[in-house]
Amino acid sequence: MRDEAIPAATIILLRDAPRFEVLMVARHEDISFAGGAMVFPGGRVDPGDGDGAWREHSTGLHEDRAIAAAQVAAVREAFEEVGVLFARDAHGAFISGARTAALTDMRVVIEANDAEFLAMIRRERVTLACDAMHMFSHWVAPPGMHKRFNTLFFAARFPAGQAVLEDGNEATESVWITPHEAISARDRGERKIIFPTARNLDLLTVSSRVDEVFEFAARRPIRPITPQVAVRDGETFLTIPTDMGYPVVEEPLSTSGRV
Repeated sequence: MRDEAIPAATIILLRDAPRFEVLMVARHEDISFAGGAMVFPGGRVDPGDGDGAWREHSTGLHEDRAIAAAQVAAVREAFEEVGVLFARDAHGAFISGARTAALTDMRVVIEANDAEFLAMIRRERVTLACDAMHMFSHWVAPPGMHKRFNTLFFAARFPAGQAVLEDGNEATESVWITPHEAISARDRGERKIIFPTARNLDLLTVSSRVDEVFEFAARRPIRPITPQVAVRDGETFLTIPTDMGYPVVEEPLSTSGRV
């Protein structure tokens, strides 16, 4: 039986005002992977995300086809889950909140058929703003998990003027929160945040502004991280490499999916 990780993508949407915050959503309790957990918008890469036609409808699409498909997937998932469309109009400005809201009925259509996303972008004559997405991290779940994902995380500034509207299906709640507050809520048992999300929140705490996130991501090595299990003094830990810039590199396995 093959245990190949499923390609996935996540977009970490950030803002500076009223303070440095990240957008997180609560996944529906009944979803098989990370049900009830607070996550960044994202999901698996669908076949249409790799369509070569995206080259004509995107700015800054990566040369690597797998990374390019992940960029498209991250934008599509953000639109489906929280109603945010990371795209620019013909004048190069991010599309307005009013225009995005007018497209909200398309979210369920695209969720049912990912090819409809490209069709909508063509009709609207807008361009995906992949040039404003910054590679942030790359995580690959270890073998043997029920669902195993190979996930690229991108960081981006939230498009001004747009509004967040969770879909009520995959995402049941959305919240703007500081990375420190999200980690604290997890530590207090108030929020379920799985290990990879928690570690990426730790990485956000290194910065105090959105631009600093991008600058830090550009300076540090970004390569696939697969958590490993280590046992010391009878206690089992989940660990990651120590040279990737993460402030926290291990956690007791008993708390890695902490509620």
